[in-house]
Amino acid sequence: IENDPNRAPPCDESVCQLPDCFCSEDGTTIPGSLPAKDVPMMITITFDDAINNNNIDLYKEIFNGKRKNPNGCEIKATYFVSHKYTNYSAVQETHRKGHEIAVHSITHNDEERFWSNATVDDWAKEMAGMRIIIEKYANITDNSVVGVRAPYLRVGGNNQFTMMEEQAFLYDSTITAPLSNPPLWPYTMYFRMPHRCHGNLQSCPTRSHAVWEMVMNELDRREDPTNDEYLPGCAMVDSCSNILTGDQFYNFLNHNFDRHYDQNRAPLGLYFHAAWLKNNPEFLDAFLYWIDEVLANHNDVYFVTMTQVIQWIQNPRTTNEVKNFEPWRERCVVEGHQACSVPHSCKLTSKEVPGETINLQTCVRCPNNYPWVNDPTGDGFF
Repeated sequence: IENDPNRAPPCDESVCQLPDCFCSEDGTTIPGSLPAKDVPMMITITFDDAINNNNIDLYKEIFNGKRKNPNGCEIKATYFVSHKYTNYSAVQETHRKGHEIAVHSITHNDEERFWSNATVDDWAKEMAGMRIIIEKYANITDNSVVGVRAPYLRVGGNNQFTMMEEQAFLYDSTITAPLSNPPLWPYTMYFRMPHRCHGNLQSCPTRSHAVWEMVMNELDRREDPTNDEYLPGCAMVDSCSNILTGDQFYNFLNHNFDRHYDQNRAPLGLYFHAAWLKNNPEFLDAFLYWIDEVLANHNDVYFVTMTQVIQWIQNPRTTNEVKNFEPWRERCVVEGHQACSVPHSCKLTSKEVPGETINLQTCVRCPNNYPWVNDPTGDGFF
């Protein structure tokens, strides 16, 4: 950032004002200058990659309709969906239940440098293209697909954020902030990031962008935070390699919850790949036990979506007021039936994915081709 003559200026709170802009010198200031004790503690659970038969049951078990926030609404999560092997009828049902659907690219290209060096157009094809696929095949028509997370958390520098502005995405959740106490609040990218660009050869944006950053605060994975030696933090829960038992995971959740709750109440992000919980029943049991315990013991903790966090930051409400905060009451408790009990199972090919026949499940009509980067609607090449 220091070498870019057009770099974003440091935070100027006299110019940067809610609801459109939020920044603070070190990133730890509470929006609306509320005292920490009056701030509802927001927890964002996210899952990355395809939604399909491998993980639908897991999601149903966590979000079973019985776990409710203090305002009486069901707890919610955010899903960053990648395209291949995704069951779009399940995405449609997840959205109907009030969870947030965001994009995680079409190809999930596994070459890390691809994302670091991708052009604005590459980013648009991958992310705006993914939104087209989701909106069409999961039949999502409310313009709610507004979030982006890059595969492998590889930030795409100014190109990624320029694309997000051009394509009217609201927020990114790819940038990791190094473990810090107190943790950081999300911020807008009009001004320079309040922390260093963290990660292995990451390419962070240096310029000013009209995009929110749902910054990924690293979690503290020390067994005994009071006297263990320093360990680097981890952003995705499943990358915290020293969690080996359910008890350790439970203690880890409590310790990180306290770090946020007892300090500045910055939102606590718990970022997963479904397989980590699914393949370790002990971790899942600990996680569900912990969620139930937190909800039972606190009347000021809410499991909300990324967009709901931004809605709160734009319009800060105290714990007492937030029970009636409209944006958090949307699809509060969802009844009714899913859009289709038996989705179309479309066996499709695409010139862009040669030699493969891929199954696309959707409640809408099957397309001619498997949707891909240059043909997101699946109508055929133009």
